[in-house]
Amino acid sequence: MRVVSNRAGALVLLAALSMPASTSLLAQDQAPEAPKAELTVYGTAAPNLAGLPAGPEIKGVITARTGDKIKVTSPDGTVTIIGLAPSTKIKASGGFLGGGAKLTPDALLNGLPVTVKTVKADDGLYASQVSFKNGDYKTALMIRNGTAQQFDEQSAATEALRGRMGDIDQYNIKGTTNVYFDTGSTVLSGQAKEELCAAASQAEGLNNAFILVVGYTDSVGSEDYNQVLSEKRAGRVINYLQQVCRWKPFRMLTPTGMAESDPLADNTTAEGRAQNRRVSVNILVSKALDGM
Repeated sequence: MRVVSNRAGALVLLAALSMPASTSLLAQDQAPEAPKAELTVYGTAAPNLAGLPAGPEIKGVITARTGDKIKVTSPDGTVTIIGLAPSTKIKASGGFLGGGAKLTPDALLNGLPVTVKTVKADDGLYASQVSFKNGDYKTALMIRNGTAQQFDEQSAATEALRGRMGDIDQYNIKGTTNVYFDTGSTVLSGQAKEELCAAASQAEGLNNAFILVVGYTDSVGSEDYNQVLSEKRAGRVINYLQQVCRWKPFRMLTPTGMAESDPLADNTTAEGRAQNRRVSVNILVSKALDGM
């Protein structure tokens, strides 16, 4: 089954990518509901976090940041504004950022899925630790930079496109195609292959279009196994789009695997699990370039 949507919606990354429908980076048919709550930090001087009582753990996507504050939107639409202090620890798991390097608040990009441990101060919540996955960071970084990969042999046309999109991190979602997999498999069906090239053809007809590929699994298996499986499925789709459908690599945003996150259907039924074993192919156009 092929699912295609055509709407102009704001993209909040990914990795959009890992949140349920209300905050997902990926193309969904419904806009996020209004935030259910908002906690605001007031004041200018960050407190000493030592000895402060623990606050709630906040999981969500960074949807805005200014100065020493970040706004985190949770899967249910709740908005929390959290202060950053000099003692706030920023950690990445896996990859080149997870090797012990000291990270600064500059790593907290819009669109980045994060887990924030907080403490309670008189003027609101402050982050004692902000953590995220390295793969999510790379996706958010690539979307911010408006390009998929850094190729040494990029053409002048590619360089010009990057220059026009350098600081844009909001995209309109022009269409989404889901292709499906058997249990534990990364093999593309004949129908999936046809639908992938159809999606590439649709994207080719749009000026300044990029493709973002995200892999998923059902809930069967361990978290680690499903993470690897979702990444392999995304990689298989990327390879087919580039090698067979002739989609240009520099117009491909970094693929990601989200395991069993953001299910389309109920994982307690066989029919639901079949819908969740998918790769989502999203056609994106920068808001600033849409229609140009």
